[in-house]
Amino acid sequence: MSRVDEIFAIYNDKGSTADGGERVNQLEHALQTALLAEQSRAVASLIVASLLRDYGHLIHEIGEDVFSRGIDDRHEIIGAEKLSAFFGDAVTIPIKLHVDAKRYLCGTDPAYQKNLSAASTWSLNIQGGPLAAAERDEFIKRPFAADAAKLRRWDESAKQFGLRTPNLEHFRRHVEVCLIG
Repeated sequence: MSRVDEIFAIYNDKGSTADGGERVNQLEHALQTALLAEQSRAVASLIVASLLRDYGHLIHEIGEDVFSRGIDDRHEIIGAEKLSAFFGDAVTIPIKLHVDAKRYLCGTDPAYQKNLSAASTWSLNIQGGPLAAAERDEFIKRPFAADAAKLRRWDESAKQFGLRTPNLEHFRRHVEVCLIG
């Protein structure tokens, strides 16, 4: 099985699970986020990061319904660590930073926070709430932080029930071009 097939198999096997209280499942959410990145003419690495940013939700071993149990599954860390065997920093760092990017945007853009879904608002609290001013200043200076913020905006907009998207195979070319080794 190729590396891409291995990743896609996880989404095909586990992606039909609900996405933390959202109206879309994990696979639908991933495809919508990647589509928004592609429509914004993002580079391949950011499209792939957008597609795979919640990979950690699908592979953690904490059990189901972690958010309803009040547990932060640290999916961004788990996913980025696992995917670092396949991809470089341009893919994995935005994945690793996408939760902090939500916290950053909530601390800098009141309109963004106001438009969070109920599930995102709930998870924001579990994840530490909006970043304080000093934390925001440090966050945005990090490599790939701006990309993580773009990804996060697409992420929040990618929760439209019933939206038709391309399938995973549509994004294979982006994923393959970003593979390392």
